[in-house]
Amino acid sequence: MADSHLINLIKPLVDDDGFCDTLIPNVRLMKCAKSIPRMPFMYRPGLTIIAQGQKIGYFGDKEIHYNPGHFLVQSLPLPFECETFATLEQPLLGISIDVNFALLSELVSDSLDDYTEQSTPSCPMSSVPVSQDMAAALVRLVRAMYDPRTAKIMGASRVREVIFEALQNPEANVLRELVVNQGQFSRIVQCVQKMNALLNQEVRVEKLAEEANMSVSSFHHHFKNVSGSSPLQYLKQLRLLKAQMLLNQGGLNVGQIGFEVGYKSIHQFSRDYKRYFGSPPTQDKQRENAVV
Repeated sequence: MADSHLINLIKPLVDDDGFCDTLIPNVRLMKCAKSIPRMPFMYRPGLTIIAQGQKIGYFGDKEIHYNPGHFLVQSLPLPFECETFATLEQPLLGISIDVNFALLSELVSDSLDDYTEQSTPSCPMSSVPVSQDMAAALVRLVRAMYDPRTAKIMGASRVREVIFEALQNPEANVLRELVVNQGQFSRIVQCVQKMNALLNQEVRVEKLAEEANMSVSSFHHHFKNVSGSSPLQYLKQLRLLKAQMLLNQGGLNVGQIGFEVGYKSIHQFSRDYKRYFGSPPTQDKQRENAVV
């Protein structure tokens, strides 16, 4: 159910469609005043809370509905497809909170004695119900954005409170798994983080498997269980989404962008880009900050 109080707090703070930075670090507001068909996208690891409107994420064969009353928890920067439902009269409104690993570690550490690693890794992307306590914490967080002094002094503690409340729900257990530096999930997480940092370099799956202390076949199996795709498919999607971001920022031509994300051939880059997004990189300049 939509929280009218939260909606009314967010509305005056957002003007244009897209993500909007706030006075509180790692917290952004989001708005979209039209429906957007299913298309490739990627969120940063963190929480996405929808106050008004509806979104459906498609991750592998899984549909993830996140709308008022639920929040999306995402533990990895995973490419997925996203569909948005909104209108000019009732735009999609929401909050995006990036995961701060240091804060997460601090919140989780006191409860690790009670934590038991699951035999099957949690899905790194899932929709979780918003509790009454979390809803109240979200209202306090957005209120702090109205006053620079409050945002500066209390902003971090308001974020901490929201993440704490999110952790109380067992369905958000994947956040705890990020902190537990053992087991298959954590090793795949470390590999994904490395792949994100090495987009413009050659990445060998054999080397990643060795660093994860797995055989190549075992690494492929566990990587797909976590990410929904093979290591090389994930890397390609990641590179193309980064390329789209660079394209929308301007300043680099298509050849420079292809090289920046690890392509040696501009023709191969253009073919892959068109196959993934439906239009070549020379034409796809319309999505800057427009999709949430």
